[in-house]
Amino acid sequence: MTITYPVKDGLYVNVTNRCPDHCTFCIRNEGDGAYGSNSLWLEREPTAEEIVVSILANDLSSYNELVFCGYGEPLERLDTVKTVIREIKEKAPSLRVRINTNGLADLIAGRPTAQELQGLADAVSISLNAPDAATYQHYCRSDFGRDAYDAVLAYARDCMQYIPSVTLTVLDLLTPAQIEACRAIAVSIGAEFRVRTYIA
Repeated sequence: MTITYPVKDGLYVNVTNRCPDHCTFCIRNEGDGAYGSNSLWLEREPTAEEIVVSILANDLSSYNELVFCGYGEPLERLDTVKTVIREIKEKAPSLRVRINTNGLADLIAGRPTAQELQGLADAVSISLNAPDAATYQHYCRSDFGRDAYDAVLAYARDCMQYIPSVTLTVLDLLTPAQIEACRAIAVSIGAEFRVRTYIA
C-alpha cells in the first residue's frame, strides 16, 4: 500500500483514509491516487514504525519538506503523527514538516490539540474552504455539522500560538467575494492565505 509519495519537492505521507468531512470537491471522488501516485486507499492503517520505514526508504535530502497529506485527515491519527515526526526529526532535523489538515483535530480528539504539535510541525495548512458555517457545511458536509466551521477557526487561532507557519486555504470554486471574505479572516488572525486550484 502507498504510504509515501512524491509531489514536486515534497514527500507526502498517507497515514489514514478516515475523515469527518465528505467534501463535494474531494480529490478522492476523482480516482484512486493523486499527482501520479499509486492508489492511496490503504489496506489498513500503517503503524508508526511502518510509516517511519517508508519515509526513510526515500532520499530525504532530495526533498524540501515532509507533508502529512493523503486520502484522509492525518490528525485522525494525531498520536501516530507526533511519534513519526519525532523519529524523523532525529534522523533529518533540518527537514521541514508540514501538516495539511481540515482543522477539526480538536473535535476529533475531544480536546485542544494545537499545542501538542509545538516543536514538531513547522507548518500547518488548514482548509478553511468557506467564509461562513452554512457555506462550509454545504461544501464539506462535516460529520460535526454546523459546529465544524467554528472549530476550524478556533484551531487556526490556536495554531498561531504554537506553530511557526499557519496558512488558511480555500478552493477557487468559491466566488471572488467569498474568497476575499476568507482572505480577510486569515488576515484577522495573522495567518497566511492561499487559493488552491480545483483538480477534476
